[in-house]
Amino acid sequence: MRSISPQTGETSFGAWWDRASRAGGGLAREGLNSIVILGAWTLWNHRNHCAFDGVSPNLNRVLTLASDELRFWGTAGARGISYLTPLLPE
Repeated sequence: MRSISPQTGETSFGAWWDRASRAGGGLAREGLNSIVILGAWTLWNHRNHCAFDGVSPNLNRVLTLASDELRFWGTAGARGISYLTPLLPE
């Protein structure tokens, strides 16, 4: 898999995601797409809790929730995620 790091001059999240998704194939692509979508979902949910439930923003909580969900999805059989999760830091 080629590097998925943002490139110099790459100013759009969509452009990065498209390029990074095309950099790998098969399970790596599925895993990356799932991780990006799960990350966006986790941030959106946390933002809603802050806006509507009075919860204070907490990046550590968001990262913990995202990490837990990744592991749950991998355990549940999400092939792309279970392919990439061994590469993630604990």
